[in-house]
Amino acid sequence: MIVDCHVNIYEDRHLTPVHGQQVASRAGGVDPKADADTLHAAMAGVDKAIIFTLRYGDSAGVDGDDAVTAAAVAKYPDKFVGFAAVDPRRPDAMELLRHAVEDLGLRGVKFGPIYNGVHLADPRMVPIYEYCVKHDLPLTMHMGTTFARNAPLEMGRPIHVDEVARRYPDLKMVMAHMGHPWGEECIVVARKHPNVFCEVSALFYRPWQFYNTLVAAQEYNITDRDKIFWGTDFPYAGVEESLAGLRGINHLVEGTALPRVTQATIDGIIHANPFAHWWHGDAPA
Repeated sequence: MIVDCHVNIYEDRHLTPVHGQQVASRAGGVDPKADADTLHAAMAGVDKAIIFTLRYGDSAGVDGDDAVTAAAVAKYPDKFVGFAAVDPRRPDAMELLRHAVEDLGLRGVKFGPIYNGVHLADPRMVPIYEYCVKHDLPLTMHMGTTFARNAPLEMGRPIHVDEVARRYPDLKMVMAHMGHPWGEECIVVARKHPNVFCEVSALFYRPWQFYNTLVAAQEYNITDRDKIFWGTDFPYAGVEESLAGLRGINHLVEGTALPRVTQATIDGIIHANPFAHWWHGDAPA
């Protein structure tokens, strides 16, 4: 089984002018299409995909709608599992979250502290954390840097997850992108807390950093604990290139005495099943 744990969904109408500016600043650019049919075609090589929209209109230029996520799940229920997006700055943030979960049937939450400019320790996060715990909702968080110029980098540091995990030991959290470039912060926080996980989406772009992060994960002994999930960050990366980047990571060190990322680590990440850790009795098959 292969689960893509990080897939963005939005329609053209959700893109603001900021998005075009930010995409243009990325090396190589990106195809911004991420509607339900595009996602379904792109996810042909995986068994399940966790999809969520973004509420990052003023930073990354996407101001999405949970109803679009729910409609995609309804259209392709065998492929998609939907998460809600939350922007804690909005006065109706909790109303939207309750609607997304209780009316639309979404199964988790996506939040980007760096994009929304809301620190993980901000009091506005408390009702979100409590709601996630009460309803057994995993919380995926963008961790790490970004190309968005007006996103505060400090809020993307994985070390801040430690405080939240200590305060909410029943809150299941996923640190996206291994918190790059703070990969070792991400690793030690995940190692410390049973309720904290991480994932490797959009890391193959920087193979040397990716290699070192995976070696560090092995040295901290989290790769044999099913702590690291696989994902793409589509449309910013595709399935085949993301799999190839992970499977071929040791090409960097051929002919050297440097440590290898083991085949067990590679296979364990590709075939990790996040659902086994998040829900009890009703996980997607």
